[in-house]
Amino acid sequence: MNSSRASSDNDPKKSALDALIDFLPCPTPDAWIDAALQAQDVLLIDHANCEKKAASTALNLLYRYTDDFALLDKLSRLAREEMLHFERVIALMKRRGIAYRPLSASRYAARLHTAIRRGEPGRRIDTLIVGALIEARSCERFAKLAPHLDDELGTFYTSLLKSESRHYRDYLALARKAAGGASIDDRVAHFLAIEQELIESPDDELRFHSGPPGGTQPARRKAEKSRG
Repeated sequence: MNSSRASSDNDPKKSALDALIDFLPCPTPDAWIDAALQAQDVLLIDHANCEKKAASTALNLLYRYTDDFALLDKLSRLAREEMLHFERVIALMKRRGIAYRPLSASRYAARLHTAIRRGEPGRRIDTLIVGALIEARSCERFAKLAPHLDDELGTFYTSLLKSESRHYRDYLALARKAAGGASIDDRVAHFLAIEQELIESPDDELRFHSGPPGGTQPARRKAEKSRG
């Protein structure tokens, strides 16, 4: 793992967002930004889904690892914040007349989770690293989208940056704690490589964490609109 990436979140001269962007293996492709701006209804629906999933993940970890009070404290707060974000997203959707229709899940989180080790403490460490990556990518995309959106949505996404960047730091700190002093750099590098492939390779559906649009996306988009 690149040493500058490993220490970027501890550099006091960097803003939280700068450190987070340095941590990620690559920027979001411009092609994804362009596609997202053209499909803001899908973007908001999947954003709402992501907030629910983030809260659910935190709650699952609370039930699984009751021996770690630092984890219980940080992730209970995180779960509450994610549900508050969910409430704000659906309120915004309601104001815009966007129906909360079903969307298929993206490949992103599922692919990251397939690389999680099954035995402990590897399972705990890897799950927390994946949580950090997902929060970091979400934050980076909020920051990249916000300048191109209308005032209401842009202001909302900008308001999420502080909490999302803290969630990334909390997950990464908990992963390091779970390792008991052993380095987690190799595991972080392993998941960063997977994440980069997912973010840069073409995807056949637009989702909040999808790759740039691929060849079958228009057909999927048309099918989703017909279900709405």
